[in-house]
Amino acid sequence: MKLFPIILVLAVFLFPAVSVASAEEDFTVSYEGIPQGVVNARVPCHDPSIIAADGKYYIFGSHMVAASSENLRTWVPVATGYYEGNRVWGNLFEEGSHVFDYAGLGSSLVPTDDGKCHVWAPDVIYNPVMGKYMLYYCTTSTWNVSNLCFGISDSVEGPYTWQAPLIYSGFTKQTVSATDVAQYADESWIKSHYLTLAGTYQYKEYPNAIDPAVFFDGDGRFWLVYGSYSGGIFLLELDPSTGLVIHPEADEAHQVDPYFGKKLLGGGHQSIEGPYILWDENAGWYYLFVSYGALNTHGGYQIRVFRSRTPDGDYEDMNGARPGSHSHAQYGLKLSGNYYLPSVRKAYMATGHNSAMIDKDGKRYICSHTRFNDGSEGHLPIVKQFGINEEGWPCMLPYATRRETIPESFDSASVPGRYYVINQGTAINDVIAEPFILYLRDDGSVSGENISGSWRLTDGSVWIHLLLDGREYSGIICRMQDDGGSDVTVFSAVEQNESVWGVKYGN
Repeated sequence: MKLFPIILVLAVFLFPAVSVASAEEDFTVSYEGIPQGVVNARVPCHDPSIIAADGKYYIFGSHMVAASSENLRTWVPVATGYYEGNRVWGNLFEEGSHVFDYAGLGSSLVPTDDGKCHVWAPDVIYNPVMGKYMLYYCTTSTWNVSNLCFGISDSVEGPYTWQAPLIYSGFTKQTVSATDVAQYADESWIKSHYLTLAGTYQYKEYPNAIDPAVFFDGDGRFWLVYGSYSGGIFLLELDPSTGLVIHPEADEAHQVDPYFGKKLLGGGHQSIEGPYILWDENAGWYYLFVSYGALNTHGGYQIRVFRSRTPDGDYEDMNGARPGSHSHAQYGLKLSGNYYLPSVRKAYMATGHNSAMIDKDGKRYICSHTRFNDGSEGHLPIVKQFGINEEGWPCMLPYATRRETIPESFDSASVPGRYYVINQGTAINDVIAEPFILYLRDDGSVSGENISGSWRLTDGSVWIHLLLDGREYSGIICRMQDDGGSDVTVFSAVEQNESVWGVKYGN
């Protein structure tokens, strides 16, 4: 049986018009006449974790920073910095608190190089079983000597009273006795799995106990995902009545460790960190967000996402794969990296370490920090809305949210026009994705300077499909405002772990 004619007919039916550029089309990229603007978040916040509570939005970040907002754009400080008067973190510095017994201060078992406390990457959640807000965070001394712990409060703004240590990493033959590892793994397991023959930590196989994020699954079970570089990303179940870890039985065939939990992704000290799992009941997926690259401006920091039908995996990308302890750039759908768009004053760089939230009105948001191409390492929080494409993958909108509404359907007559388009690829580097011009035509065709293709909308929806040089990107299309306040039509579409964004001015 010859399939070629059938395939050709299907291609013509799905994408009826594929054409080359016409003479009247201008592919010159110019921003003349487009007002510029900037999202002035006002409060620097590294590694922001977002939560909605008490009619506001809150973010909590590294170095004991917290802020609130009413519009997801401008933030007001709630607390900032390492000092005893920090009203969010409560009793961290009180004598006898034991927060820094293992890591974080110069007086800890493993002192820091600078003799200062290090408190990183918190995550806040409301636990209805306890009737408390819970703050999970890490203290750390070196690049892998770390301790996860948590505090509780009656208020989202704290103070959070430290409760207990949870997981230790980076221990050695000399320091393991200061941890609780021996309660969950016997001496032979510790020696053969966690330590080298020299008695040092097997960091390429086991996690760095930082970057905790907690979530409830669809059945009400409570989970902790954590990890950074080192052995990768790990998952443990928590007891919702206490907030403490439920340690699993060892299962090496499924990469389940009795102390550290289930290994989800990564290893080999590849750049993977900042995990965050969001259960999306409407989509029917658990989305695992992580960051790749180094966190400095030119380190290629970026957001990736994987998904699973169950909270403990397996989490896979658009190709049905996930990274192990090897080169990982090709794994995971890249949602955001370095980019420049019309109306922005300076390129966004190192957009990473995100959290995510589904608001009470059903809108989905990603909150991350971003640096800029301005010669500094300054960073600010930025919140963007995202939608779900026809295949169930997140598609991030290009500009900071103004709490716009992604409609249920979009008028196909409003799609055609001249679009500024960027493709963020899958590389991990400091290259800035810059716009090129594509025309989406009334007849369903697409043309660019070196690109031809077609587009179509799924009837009665916002789902747009773009066939660009033989590759089909699936995404969403809607109206929003750019950084300068102009009303624009935007699309965000994904294919083979790449994201493309398009922006059209005018109706």
